[in-house]
Amino acid sequence: MHLNTAGANDDIIEGVTFWPIDIPMTDPFVVATGARVLAENVIVRIALHNGVYGYGEAAPFPEVGGEDRRSCLDSLAKLAQPLIGRSIQDFRTMASLMTSSAPLQPAARCGLETALLDAYCRTMEQPMWRLWGEADVRPRETDITIPISTLEETRILSNRWYHKGFRLFKMKVGKDVDADVRRLEAVHRAFPEVAFIGDGNQGFSRAECLSFVNGVTRFGGMLVLLEQPVARDDLDSMAAIRRITGIPVAADESVRSLDDARIVVEQRAADYINIKIMKTGVLEAVEIAAFTLKAGLKLMIGGMIESRIAMGCSFSLVLGMKGFEVLDLDTPLLLSTDPVHGGYRYDGPTLHPWTEPGLGISVAVPEDGSVTNIKI
Repeated sequence: MHLNTAGANDDIIEGVTFWPIDIPMTDPFVVATGARVLAENVIVRIALHNGVYGYGEAAPFPEVGGEDRRSCLDSLAKLAQPLIGRSIQDFRTMASLMTSSAPLQPAARCGLETALLDAYCRTMEQPMWRLWGEADVRPRETDITIPISTLEETRILSNRWYHKGFRLFKMKVGKDVDADVRRLEAVHRAFPEVAFIGDGNQGFSRAECLSFVNGVTRFGGMLVLLEQPVARDDLDSMAAIRRITGIPVAADESVRSLDDARIVVEQRAADYINIKIMKTGVLEAVEIAAFTLKAGLKLMIGGMIESRIAMGCSFSLVLGMKGFEVLDLDTPLLLSTDPVHGGYRYDGPTLHPWTEPGLGISVAVPEDGSVTNIKI
């Protein structure tokens, strides 16, 4: 741990800058509850008096979390103002105040929290993963997401990712049981060693999920995890599905807060909890992860449609904490361009850690009217 030897006012927040960014998807991202062809995100930059910048990202997914970019921009304008003039050392207090004032805007809060944490870690001259304990600093492998699509498109995407080294495919399902089974079977026939996560995004009923599992079992597919197969409040069905099928169940949309996690544990509705900083903000995500492990459940980590800014923050949790068994940190690979310089990098399915302070990244600020500046 490096000691902060900055002057008394050097770590004061002088400004918050944010701007919208559109990043096309390489392929339509279709899930049971909606579809996206464009990542409509917001990049956040915090400037300190000492010349340090911290970066963050808000990646709303309206069909999942209810936020959209317009609401994120409005919230950022309100949340950023009280940060001006405060010491970066108070990042925990600032995060708590933001949660209290904007509980229904976790993506916007996540963008600011990540930027605060990045600026703090840069001031302390440490990688962000060290903030969480540097418990598991090593390269890790992610799955790859195959969206709901036609049988032929599924074959094309699966072939592409298989030949890039991916062996765990997260198949988006939940709209049509028979079509879902046919898609997984087509992948299995082509690549028998591939294992599957079936991500329903709340699209199945209990009966439909059981039918889906039976269909995959019939052709011999390796279904290693069922992620949020039914509606977020239908914890009885979640518990029944894991009991009847014997396949582990991951709670995603069911857990948007620490209180939600407690209820999932009490009702024995899941084997895994999927940590996503866009659902909760960063510091509450850390609390949920710690609670999950203490309760005896396992951890998965994922994201919305994020660039390497937000996903780098999530990867820092994996490296710094213990217990993340399933990584779904692939969305930067699904974007047509990368706005980020530096930071962690991909080699096929492998994420390689970074050693530079903070997230180790930089992002160019556009020179147009899209930029909002809030300053002292």
